[in-house]
Amino acid sequence: METYSVKRYPVAPGVRLNVRSGPGTNYGIVKVLPEGVSVPVNCQTPGQWVTGTYGTSNIWDNIGNGQYVSDAYVRTGSDGYVTVRCA
Repeated sequence: METYSVKRYPVAPGVRLNVRSGPGTNYGIVKVLPEGVSVPVNCQTPGQWVTGTYGTSNIWDNIGNGQYVSDAYVRTGSDGYVTVRCA
């Protein structure tokens, strides 16, 4: 099994980010992140297109079990995938 360390990335400044149960705004809100936090990106998956602080993206970041945030609000330094795809 491949092991790798999970990197944390900052959420866009001034944003209280909705955490959803799946990769789209049609999924329920699990919680809301406070401003100024960094999130662990465990894996990434394609989902609904969202326009946010860092452009328009269909990549959703898994930050915990059943917890997804739009990559358009997370500063990963890339418009593409920065870690493994979610299984």
